[in-house]
Formats: sequence, C-alpha cells, structure tokens
Amino acid sequence: MARNRQRTPTRSYDVTLIGRRTQQRTLVVEALIRADGFVGAQSLHSRLAAAGSPVGLSTVYRTLTALADAGRADVVRDPGGERLFRHRPGPEHRHYLICTECGLSRPVDSGPVEEWANTIAQTSGFANVRHTVELSGVCPDCGGRHAAVGRR
Repeated sequence: MARNRQRTPTRSYDVTLIGRRTQQRTLVVEALIRADGFVGAQSLHSRLAAAGSPVGLSTVYRTLTALADAGRADVVRDPGGERLFRHRPGPEHRHYLICTECGLSRPVDSGPVEEWANTIAQTSGFANVRHTVELSGVCPDCGGRHAAVGRR
C-alpha cells in the first residue's frame, strides 16, 4: 500500500516469537517484511495466493495478530475500519503519519505521546497501559496533485 519500507533479516526470530515455526507462518512473515508499508490481511493473503503459497486466510490473520501481540508488527485502521499491519523491524513502538490518498507512511517522533501515556499510567494506578495514536492526512505529493487538478 505504501512506500518507505524497512527491510531486516529477522524473519526466523519473528516466527519463533509467535509459536511453532511453520512454513505458512514463515511465508506470512516474509510477505509482511516485503510489503510496502501497511497492508491488510486479505491483501497479504491475495499476494501469497497469487505467488502460489499454500497459506489460508485464517492463518494470515492469526499470524499477523500474533506478530502485533509480540510487538513485531504495528497496527492501524484504515478509514473503513480494516486493521492494517506493518512489520516492526525492532522492539521499539512507533507511530506513523499515513497519507489517506496513497498510503504513504512515515514514522513520526512519538516521544511526547509516550511520555504522556507513561504519566497517565503512573498517576492513574493502572497497569499494562497501552495506547493507540493514528495520524493521517494528505502527503505533499497527493496534495500537489489535488491542487493541480483544482487549477485546471
């Protein structure tokens, strides 16, 4: 869906984190690593099927969810509510700014959000506090195309 992918040779580690290493899980992890930016489970399954990979849609969903739970995939929702996944090359939690037109995703400095979430956790007495922050807009390329069309 988007440009700006990061590639890293962690597939074996990622598969091991989510349970028994199987060919199907390995194929899903490899496909996610190769994907450009965020991708939905159905789209990833379609890519695998087109390549002749014997992976069921439910296996794709379970693997992506397990990767997210293990901290090896970031998850956002598209405007229709579908969960989109992106491989997380390292253990650090990230936030992204996503173009609603082309899907371009850029990591953003999330220090202030992380500090705020930690403060809320400490002052509220809650444990295992998690948060979701989704930033979206129109990237400069898409914004420029819209402006050019409007000037015609």
